[in-house]
Amino acid sequence: MQAFHSDTFVLPLPAGHTFPMTKYRLLRERVQASLPPLRVVEADPATDGELALAHDPAWIDAVVQGTTSAAQQREIGFPWSERMVERARRSVGATICAARAALAGGEGVAANLAGGTHHAYAHKGSGYCVFNDTAVAARLMQAEWHRRARQLLRVLVIDLDVHQGNGTAAIFAGDPTVYTLSLHGAKNFPFRKERSSLDVELPDGCGDGEYLSALDAALAQAWIAHADAPFGLAFYLAGADAHENDRLGRLKLTQSGLAERDRRVFEVLRARRIPVAVSMAGGYGRDLDVTVAIHERTLAQACASWSAWVAS
Repeated sequence: MQAFHSDTFVLPLPAGHTFPMTKYRLLRERVQASLPPLRVVEADPATDGELALAHDPAWIDAVVQGTTSAAQQREIGFPWSERMVERARRSVGATICAARAALAGGEGVAANLAGGTHHAYAHKGSGYCVFNDTAVAARLMQAEWHRRARQLLRVLVIDLDVHQGNGTAAIFAGDPTVYTLSLHGAKNFPFRKERSSLDVELPDGCGDGEYLSALDAALAQAWIAHADAPFGLAFYLAGADAHENDRLGRLKLTQSGLAERDRRVFEVLRARRIPVAVSMAGGYGRDLDVTVAIHERTLAQACASWSAWVAS
């Protein structure tokens, strides 16, 4: 199974910054040691043309040229730097590579060891998200699939980060070819939600049983809604921030509950032969080792699904 990383591009963040920049390197090192089936490759950067499939050219230019305002940088949560631009490009590039491997490569499952930047809108960044990797990759895969197969590629976004994928929902609003499903904390960021194809708002303190029941019901609703027009590609945002000890999460899932969440998602996609590109999305645990372990278990579930896919 192929996995793509961009962790060599580290942002110069001030001391005490809440974004866990080191977790991506730690995750790569851990899975390289623990998951032999995983082939880890550094991602190529997304081009301006690829970014423009989901983003306004004016926003791309402002980021690339370093003309974002102080207010825009505050909304993103990162100061501008050339490394910030390169990391943002490569995070998108990693999801593009994963989607291609899962879809065109015929492998069924591939991963971005970062990604899940779902708060980025077409015209701005927000919440540690500069460009929206899922939106760019989805648009590019639709274009490449149409050019190759002369068919419409319908896309499913399963966003299980604890925060609503507001940027993704806004980008695909009114588009019947992309179904956006988001399970998230009702009272968590963003405090002004967008409308996804299906939003499931969860109360503070939601635990494993309630969460998994809500997930099963949401997936069933997605299948019913597209029974006559099945999905050809999925993007799975497997956030670790629903964990009970996450600083920003407010839900109460255990590590076992999160692993079961992942297993169910990969199982239903494999049963329907829907290729999936999985990204790690959020994770801000009080103990960084726990956050990395949750992401590692997600990738272990992905490897198991990939093995079953290629064997069938």
